[in-house]
Amino acid sequence: MRHPARLGIALTLALATAACAAPAGNDSKAEAAPAAQASSVTSCGRQASFAAPPKRAVALDQTSTETLLELGLQDSMAGTANLKTKIPAPYEAAYAKVPVIAPKIATGEQLRAATPDFVIGGSADLFTKDRAGTREELDALKVPTFVSAVDCPGQNPAGATPFELLFSDYENLGKVFGAEERAGKLAADQRAAVAKAGENAAERTGGTGGADQPTVVYLYSVFNGMPYVAGKTGLPSEMSRIVGAKNAFDDVDGDWPEVSWEEVAKRNPDFIVIGDLSERGRPGDSAAEKRTTMTEHPVVSKLAAVRDNKILEVPGIELDPSVRSVHALGLLAAGMKDLGHVR
Repeated sequence: MRHPARLGIALTLALATAACAAPAGNDSKAEAAPAAQASSVTSCGRQASFAAPPKRAVALDQTSTETLLELGLQDSMAGTANLKTKIPAPYEAAYAKVPVIAPKIATGEQLRAATPDFVIGGSADLFTKDRAGTREELDALKVPTFVSAVDCPGQNPAGATPFELLFSDYENLGKVFGAEERAGKLAADQRAAVAKAGENAAERTGGTGGADQPTVVYLYSVFNGMPYVAGKTGLPSEMSRIVGAKNAFDDVDGDWPEVSWEEVAKRNPDFIVIGDLSERGRPGDSAAEKRTTMTEHPVVSKLAAVRDNKILEVPGIELDPSVRSVHALGLLAAGMKDLGHVR
């Protein structure tokens, strides 16, 4: 077991040292900063308040990291962790400026060594005693935390969609960092992308909403020969609704539950979306491996969607809520058109 008290003292001292080490010449700039730089947001039921924009933010996962990079905040970051796939080319130069505090999930020691003044995570499970520390522990050390609204069931307005929750993340982070204009533009651009993808559903139904919905299975990964598909709580169910389709496993709890190939065959989807996780590098992760598994399976290979190649490929990481998810949504909408699922 680690020693939280000892770690807490270390972080407190480190933060104090970092504050004392600030160049004296910056004092006049700090005094001249407008009062509007102070901010307060509520994240996953917990308030985070700031006298000024953070200067040493740490992102605990790739999702949070890419959101901050998209908002142009790399110079305000003291660390990143848990990179699952290659950073996209548009972010490479900015990402190179950010220290990697942990290649996988950050521990409390690794986080505290970065002397953060703000910690951001895409999911609440990154803030546990055996990981970065609980939000309560970090609050006690005067380090505010932020969890994506998408991973806060029960804390969000009734009826809020996953995409709207993502956009609220952008706007809240923009407020914290004094980057409201860029955050607002990002949210507006992605709202427009969601609306564009939704035109596919309107074309299918002629605006009446009465046409039968094609069904889709989202195959995320294959582990020990078993398929993991999108369940009802994952983003793909919302993506399906937007484009006028139905997630074939919309009745199964979980974001990515394990099912059987026989159950996939039983659902007999009109088309299949494969999440390509080639960069992750585990057996069965690539789109090609998933295709081979399906075409060689004695039951699944007989499905019309497999026989007729009614299969779409999208980057697997984009099927989880992130700044990149609207790209996968666009691929889904375009792919449905190519497969003839429009009027």
